[in-house]
Amino acid sequence: MHLPKNKLLAPSPSEALPGRETTMLVDKNHFITKNTMTPPFPKHLNQALFGLGCYWGAERKFWQLAGVFSTAVGFAGGLTPNPTYKEVCTGLTEHNEVVLIIFDPAIISYQQLLIFFWESHNPTQGMRQGNDIGTQYRSAIYTFNDLQQQQALQSKQHYQEKLSCSGLDEITTEILSAPRFYYAEDYHQQYLAKNPQGYCGLGGLGVLFE
Repeated sequence: MHLPKNKLLAPSPSEALPGRETTMLVDKNHFITKNTMTPPFPKHLNQALFGLGCYWGAERKFWQLAGVFSTAVGFAGGLTPNPTYKEVCTGLTEHNEVVLIIFDPAIISYQQLLIFFWESHNPTQGMRQGNDIGTQYRSAIYTFNDLQQQQALQSKQHYQEKLSCSGLDEITTEILSAPRFYYAEDYHQQYLAKNPQGYCGLGGLGVLFE
């Protein structure tokens, strides 16, 4: 297996790893909430999908929010079907580390999740997040409908104004319609609950959204 010369660049389709047809098997229930982590979800719930660096710390932030029914970590935005974590780390899948959030909109709104997203990481670093470098750590919002897309774009514009007023760089967050979500291996799910001393390099810029 040949690593790309620059892990900050996405591989071409011919360079991407082939992956597999078999989906990743994970526990059905969330380690913390005990709610289902896999479809089908109760019909009154909505979904959100964010990439904000290493998914261990990102998932922990979201599962602690009131109104979040369940979370799961996985991969999205790439070329390789059903990738493994090891494959994603090669830089040859184009996938991003993401968190799937299942939430009750009667308790927490998508806008509130967006605000939490922006304030919880550095969205100006391109293909990295702190010391984590590579395409898998890029900032991203993947939307499930037109309303989410509109809210995401508006929130990006608003937060950019806040960052610019603080003398900070341009936002590099990609905002796209949600691609297919692939679950990561089971040991990655709720990793920091199972391994409380595990690594988490996630940190915001200290600029409030409001």
